[in-house]
Amino acid sequence: MKQNDSHYVPAFGLHGLTPFYDPFARLFNALRSRLIQQANIQSGQRALDLGCGTGLLTRLVKQSAPEAHVTGLDGDDEVLKIARDKSRGTDIQWDEGLATDLPYPDQSFDVVVSSFVTHHLTGADKVRAFKEVHRILRPDGGFYILDFGPPFNLLTRVQASVMKNFEITVDNFAGRILPMLTEAGFGRVKEAEHVITFFGPVSFYQAVKGA
Repeated sequence: MKQNDSHYVPAFGLHGLTPFYDPFARLFNALRSRLIQQANIQSGQRALDLGCGTGLLTRLVKQSAPEAHVTGLDGDDEVLKIARDKSRGTDIQWDEGLATDLPYPDQSFDVVVSSFVTHHLTGADKVRAFKEVHRILRPDGGFYILDFGPPFNLLTRVQASVMKNFEITVDNFAGRILPMLTEAGFGRVKEAEHVITFFGPVSFYQAVKGA
């Protein structure tokens, strides 16, 4: 299900490193929990974890809102197998697909969350993915993103200057995420918060479908 004209990156960059992804990714669970608080998912709502990987954020979403309909989507069948194994007995739907071509009808979800996925996408694919999220969200639906963001002090400027050489992070560090969300059709976009991590500045982005 991988498009030839898209730049797809598996968890941890290489398929051989997938088994080591979870222990590393858990270091950011406190930030994921903060993202879930901002998303404020309610009972009965339909929530999608975009680029769910092994399902760390997806399972946290389900724990925070047990009566919500929660779906995790990723383009890597190997990480989805891990996600399914780790969520046995939990009512979570796991789907394979790409952020740039979501396998859902229009207005399927109330909330979409995503953590540390957008920086893996090229600039063109970011816009494609954001347009797809806009399409599948219901009116006034929210898109909540946790990912690298623009530097905001000397330390984060140094971090960004190094990290942008390792991933497709230039758009994130250059502050292009909010304009891209606007280009995708979102009416209200903002950086709700930013923090410093060992790997660089991280931002919480929010985008709402509607004027």
